[in-house]
Amino acid sequence: MKEDEKVENIARREFLFYCSGALPLAGMLFTPFGRNQLLLAQDEASAYDPTQHNYAMGVDIHKCIGCGRCVEACKTENHVPREPIFFRTWIERYIISQDGEAHVESPNGGIDGFTEYTGDFDVLRSFFVPKLCNHCSHAPCVQVCPVGATFTSRDGVVLVDENYCVGCRYCIQACPYGARYLHPEKKVADKCTFCYHRITRGLQPACVEVCPTQARIFGEVGLRSSPLRRFLRFKDVAVLKASLNTRPKVYYAGLDGEVS
Repeated sequence: MKEDEKVENIARREFLFYCSGALPLAGMLFTPFGRNQLLLAQDEASAYDPTQHNYAMGVDIHKCIGCGRCVEACKTENHVPREPIFFRTWIERYIISQDGEAHVESPNGGIDGFTEYTGDFDVLRSFFVPKLCNHCSHAPCVQVCPVGATFTSRDGVVLVDENYCVGCRYCIQACPYGARYLHPEKKVADKCTFCYHRITRGLQPACVEVCPTQARIFGEVGLRSSPLRRFLRFKDVAVLKASLNTRPKVYYAGLDGEVS
């Protein structure tokens, strides 16, 4: 595929993701009101220039209290199946014992919060780690997709085109962060999109918006006024599995060496 054709294809997909989740499409196209709404969405999308943005997320582990609101908001906003094995984002609790051994738990993805630990060893420390797709700049999932369904948008977000996906699961196996799943009804790969339909309208991802402690920070890497830029500047940040050279775009402050 020629480079200009590839860019045009990505632009078409970006528009589809821009409109997804924002308009009640069922029956809408057959009414004058629905048609007006669709035209409005097209006008808004045409005003958005993805080449002027470079999105990423920061997570301050010291601020996360494991309340699970982000997980609930994500499932609601993105219509993620309610079964306790499907998540676009989830929370893990790390419990470090006195002998230095790490115990990790994530009951129902942390959506219901966490109960007090009542195990049989002395706890040295514990903390919560929100996890999600890392939207890698060198994404293994993009590389292994045999049909080009997984792609990186021009504003740095890794997306899945449901119209292309054949449900082969290659991307699910290739993701080193366990951030993908096969949608039980659609039979296509699904994962976090940074709430693409929201951020392209200047809104925050649902998980960021509901966080009561502002443990999640979303913004643009190159924009000086972005809260993410300030987060990266003033915090000692790290990424998960840095040795894999996937160049993740989710940055953690307070990341413990026990976190994998």
